Amino acid sequence: MRYLYGLAILCCLVLWSSCRNDFETVASTGNLEFSKDTVYLDTVFSNIGSSTYNLKVYNRSDEDINIPTVRLSQGESSNYRLNVDGIPGKVFENVQILAKDSIFIFVETTLDINNLPTNALDFLYTDQLLFDTGGNEQKVELVTLVKDAVFLFPEKYADGTTETINIGDEQNPFFIKGFYLDDDELTFTNEKPYVIYGFAAVPSDKTLTIEKGARIHFHNFSGIIVEENGTLKAKGEKSNDLEALENEVIFEGDRLEPGFSEIPGQWFGIWFLDGSVGNSFNFTTIKNSTYGIRTQNSVIELKNIQIYNCTNNGLFAINSAIDGENMVINNCGQSSLAISLGGIYNFRHCTFANYWTESFRSFPAVSIENVLKVGEEILVFDLVAANFTNCIIYGNERREFSLFKNDAGAFNFKFENSLVRFEDPTGEFGNIPLYDFTNSALYPETKFNLDPFFQNTEMNNFNIEEGTSGAEGIGKNGIGPLKDLNGKDRGTPPDAGAYEATIFPKG
Repeated sequence: MRYLYGLAILCCLVLWSSCRNDFETVASTGNLEFSKDTVYLDTVFSNIGSSTYNLKVYNRSDEDINIPTVRLSQGESSNYRLNVDGIPGKVFENVQILAKDSIFIFVETTLDINNLPTNALDFLYTDQLLFDTGGNEQKVELVTLVKDAVFLFPEKYADGTTETINIGDEQNPFFIKGFYLDDDELTFTNEKPYVIYGFAAVPSDKTLTIEKGARIHFHNFSGIIVEENGTLKAKGEKSNDLEALENEVIFEGDRLEPGFSEIPGQWFGIWFLDGSVGNSFNFTTIKNSTYGIRTQNSVIELKNIQIYNCTNNGLFAINSAIDGENMVINNCGQSSLAISLGGIYNFRHCTFANYWTESFRSFPAVSIENVLKVGEEILVFDLVAANFTNCIIYGNERREFSLFKNDAGAFNFKFENSLVRFEDPTGEFGNIPLYDFTNSALYPETKFNLDPFFQNTEMNNFNIEEGTSGAEGIGKNGIGPLKDLNGKDRGTPPDAGAYEATIFPKG
C-alpha cells in the first residue's frame, strides 16, 4: 500500500511538471549573437544533398529569452531544411534560450537546377534565416552554389530492380549495379561535370574518350569498368594554373564540399578487366577512391599522373603491361603500387610514396610479386620486367618496398638511379639475394634512406627541396620525359622522382 501511495505521488509530480513552463522568459529584443553572419553550404550538384552545416545562436543576456519566430524567409517553399535544437522544420515559434546559453541550428539543402530560374550551368541559391519580426528582426544569410552536371546511372525497372552488369563469366557470373555506356555517351567533354551512379562500363571494342579539362565525379561505390578489348583514353593536357588544373582530367567523388576534398574511399575506382587494350592517361588526377586504377591482364600507358587518397591501392596491377612516367602516388591504406602475378612494368621519373595516417598500414609503398592466391590455389606468372629508373620510393615506414618471388616463374626487376627507403638495422634481410643492395645488376646507382625532403606530404605535394633533397642530381641522363610534372626542364644529371628540385617558399 505504501508503494502504491508513493507511486501515485510520483505520477502527480510528473504530470504537474509536464504542464508548467520550464522557465519564465522575456521577449527577444534583437540582441541575439550568431557564430557566423552567413552560412555557406559550399557547392553541391543538382539533386545531390548537401552536408549538414551548423549555426550557433547565443543569448548573452542575464535573462531567459523567447524568440517569437525563427523561420526561413521563403517559408515552406524554401529549398533549405532546418533543425532547430533537435526539431526539424522550416518555421518555428516560441524558441527559448536560457540566459548565457545558446542553441544549435542545423541547415542542409537539396536543389534541382532545372527548377531554378536560370539556364546557367551554375546557380547561386540564397535564402535568409530570420529571427523575430518587426524592429527586433535579425537575419543570417544562407548561400549555396548549385552546379549542373551530366548524370549517368543504371536504369530502374518497373519491378523495382536496377540494371546490372556481369563482371564474371557465364560459368561464374558476378553481377554489380551498373550499365553500359551508349555510343553517344562515349565522349566526356569539359562542358559540364559528369556524375556517375553505379559502374559505367565501356563495352568490348568501344573507346571512352575523356577530353582535356573534363571532371568526372562518382557516387558511393561507383566507378568505371573497361571490358575486354575496350579502351579508355584520358586526354588531359598541361594546365597553366597548377592549382586550378584547368586542362587536367580529374576523377573524384561527388561531394564538392571542402570537408570531402581529401577523404579516401568515396568511390570505387577505375577497373580494367582481362584483355583491355590501348588505354592511356595523360595529365590526370585520380583521388579519394578505394582503388585508383585496378587492372588485370591489360595494357595501359600512364603519363603525368597523380593518384591520391585510396583506401586500398593507388595502382593495383595483375599480370599487366604498364608504362609510366611522371607519376605520383601517395596516401594509400595498402601499397601505393602493388604488382601481382607478374607482367611487364617500366616506370621512369615516378614518385611512389606512402604517408598514410588514417589507420595502421602493414604494406610498403611498393610491393612486387609474381604470384597470386585465389582461394586455395596459388597462381604463378612470369614477372618479365619491373624496371624503376630515376624514381623515388619513400614513405613514413622503415621499409617501403617488398619483393616476393615464386621460383616457378621468372622474377626480373631493377631499381636504377633511384632513391629508396629500406632500413634493415638488424640485418634480417642481409642474406636474401633479392635484397642485396650491392648487386649492381639489380640496384645500379640506387641510393637508400636519404631524405627526399618533400614539400608537404600531408597536402600531397611531392616537390623536392633544392640543396637538401637526397634525390637531387642522382638520376640517369637521357631518360625521358625531359620535363618534370610541373613542366620544368630536367637538369643534367636529372633529379629522381616526378619533380626537379625547387626552392621552397619561406614561412
